[in-house]
Amino acid sequence: MFRKRFYYLIKCQYLGFRYHGWQKQPSVITLQKMVERTIKYVLEHNDYKILAASRTDAKVSANEAYFELFIDHYPIEMQDFLELFNRNLPQDIRALSIAEVDENFNIINAPKIKEYLYLFCIGDKFHPFAAPFMYNIMDDLDLDSMKEAAKLFEGKHDFKSYCHRPSENTITRGEIMYCGIEENTVYTANFFPEKSYLLRVKGEGFKRNQIRLMMGALLDVGRGKKTVDFIRKTLQPNEHYYKLEHIVPGSGLILNAVEMS
Repeated sequence: MFRKRFYYLIKCQYLGFRYHGWQKQPSVITLQKMVERTIKYVLEHNDYKILAASRTDAKVSANEAYFELFIDHYPIEMQDFLELFNRNLPQDIRALSIAEVDENFNIINAPKIKEYLYLFCIGDKFHPFAAPFMYNIMDDLDLDSMKEAAKLFEGKHDFKSYCHRPSENTITRGEIMYCGIEENTVYTANFFPEKSYLLRVKGEGFKRNQIRLMMGALLDVGRGKKTVDFIRKTLQPNEHYYKLEHIVPGSGLILNAVEMS
């Protein structure tokens, strides 16, 4: 029997601190599990599936993320759905918009540019309320060296050293359009430290833990454990593969923006 299918693109945002990432896993709370549970409640049937453009890791948040909703048999009234969806989602997940797309749209292969931010502060122990949003480094850091090293990530490189457990089939080459360390003026709160910083990275795609490994390497530069030249060597083609293991906590990472074509 012919089955009619309808396609929708949903933009959402979430605080990832209490979740074990996006992807559904047994026995733990994930974003996908909560989203699917809410969709089932709103639709009152199981004839649907979802597919995310990005599968963030545990404790990682998103200011802007997308997933595609596939519904069989009957279309939905989009604004009614959006209102009910938000009314029943957990308070740390919000749907921003919904738009109908056609069957030729592919959320995985559609060209998109992602911008990630990694928030951090330096010095005294911060207010515990800031923990879901940034990483507290209680050491002195050479920010100038970190800024110099961060610019080396820009351009086309082999990022194998910044891929978590790459296999022989892992595509490790990629391009980063922008990478820089800046003072944080994007996210503020009265319980944040007086001054905080962020690593801003923009590109078409990233491997699992890539941003967190890059941030870990930059912190090692800031602490004097690694040099700027070391970062340069990790990005040179045909160089020795450096197994980097300093992965910073996920709670400082935010998927800040996604530009969909």
